[in-house]
Amino acid sequence: MTIQNNISDVIAHINLAATECHRSPQDITLLAVSKTKPCEAILDAIEAGQRQFGENYVQEGVEKIQFFADRNDLTWHFIGPLQSNKSRLVAEYFDWFHTLDRAKIAQRLNDQRPSDKAPLNVLIQINISDENSKSGIKLEELEPLAQQISLMPNLVLRGLMTIPAPETDYEKQCVAFHKMESAFKQLQKIYPNVDTLSMGMTDDMRAAIHCGSTLVRIGTAIFGARQYDAQPEK
Repeated sequence: MTIQNNISDVIAHINLAATECHRSPQDITLLAVSKTKPCEAILDAIEAGQRQFGENYVQEGVEKIQFFADRNDLTWHFIGPLQSNKSRLVAEYFDWFHTLDRAKIAQRLNDQRPSDKAPLNVLIQINISDENSKSGIKLEELEPLAQQISLMPNLVLRGLMTIPAPETDYEKQCVAFHKMESAFKQLQKIYPNVDTLSMGMTDDMRAAIHCGSTLVRIGTAIFGARQYDAQPEK
């Protein structure tokens, strides 16, 4: 299967899941997770019509953004954990940041965002399954962090993101996703720019869409298994 075929297949699955729960497929964004993949694979995805890409490693992502610098139709999302000493690169190069879970990082991104760029779109990451190994805040910590972000002129709070504990059972997948959907709707009542619920990956995309996801992050189903030949960033 080619990357173009894979993207067509993923879009078909998104359309089916949306139809099942009486949603418009146009309300769901496909984010191609291109981490560890070469620029040639991203180019194949672009030729298939894909325009939004997610990267987990700062330096690798910046290199890809620079490689495609002559294109103004691509949107780059940073979706990995971020150390303070690398926040400037995210602020300077990326369009979206999905994993915001500390006021300190928010302030750094706000202060480091270039004045000639639009405000950085940010999502607050929720650790919905309460896993010690995962980043993200607890739901009860959401309101104060959202309020702090709302006061930062170079950031725009667009919504929430989560990576729940791995679960193969559809009903159990939905338990975590419904909690996220409820928190998302509450946030929308307070902040008018909130329109994005980033949840769902290759193995739980259907449940996520049924529970209100507006953006699914798909890597393996598009690009195949990840390659870790290079030493990942620490």
